Amino acid sequence: MQRIPDSPPQIAPLSGDLTRPFWSVMIPAYNCSVFLLDAIQSVLVQDPGESMMQIEVVDDCSTDADVEALVKSIGKGRVLYYRQEKNVGSLRNFETCINRAKGYHIHLLHGDDRVKKGYYKRIKELFDRYPEAGAAYSAWDYIDNNGTILRPSRTEAQEPGILKDWLYKLAEHGRLQYVTISVKREVYEKLGSFYAVTYGEDWEMWARIAKYYPTAYTPEIFAEYREHDSSISRNSFISGKNIRDTAKVISIISSYLPKQDQKRLNTLARKYYIHWALDHTVELWHLTRNKRLVYNQIREIIKVYVDETVIKKIIKLSLRILKEN
Repeated sequence: MQRIPDSPPQIAPLSGDLTRPFWSVMIPAYNCSVFLLDAIQSVLVQDPGESMMQIEVVDDCSTDADVEALVKSIGKGRVLYYRQEKNVGSLRNFETCINRAKGYHIHLLHGDDRVKKGYYKRIKELFDRYPEAGAAYSAWDYIDNNGTILRPSRTEAQEPGILKDWLYKLAEHGRLQYVTISVKREVYEKLGSFYAVTYGEDWEMWARIAKYYPTAYTPEIFAEYREHDSSISRNSFISGKNIRDTAKVISIISSYLPKQDQKRLNTLARKYYIHWALDHTVELWHLTRNKRLVYNQIREIIKVYVDETVIKKIIKLSLRILKEN
């Protein structure tokens, strides 16, 4: 079985006679035990009970701690635990989470993120109010290792409701994080799970959903996305994989648009991402002085999108590095 599927893995429908809760909070975990306590507790403080919510940690063979013991200690029997037989990688672990979910609505809460009190109540209200929605989410905060708020997310609308032109907006650039969005299980059953890349795979998924279903949204902040050094995102920057994966994701998302809009949005998305990635590379250089990271970013950037501003920024950063040697 491929760790990175070439096509969306199928999600098997559940038996019709199964008693199902409204929610399945599925917590994929891999070597994030230092944050897992926060993630689980953020759910338990708003637990509506077993009849309404399944809570389960799906462990991709973590090596940093005895995750099963940790879950039993925190969950006290309320939180289920499943461990993969071997490490299968993030995409297959998400697939396992979705297949094991019994609820009508699935929240993939990564083990290093957390939700604020009221998240499940408010998102349920969105699904109840907009039954046509395939997914629903809220605004969120970015937090650091210690849980300190760094900044809020962008606001997509001033009032709760269905987002307008959402596929086109997602085609421009990624606009949300796993922690904040919940998806109907039937949507995953129809569209499949995550595939193609391990950086930006969620961006593709939210766009795939937006092609076929409305997305509901509230501007209230009910989730917290953690930025930290050991994240998949940070590791992807060191190798340059973020650029390669993003270029692939942009091409996939562009294909979801009407043919007359594909080229324009593809170019625009590449421009937005490359300018952001280059600015972030400068920030990472100041923080890490990692020449390998900078070299790999620049090497991949020039393959994807170049304009006068990009060239000037690359020259300026290169001269700065040479001056410091």
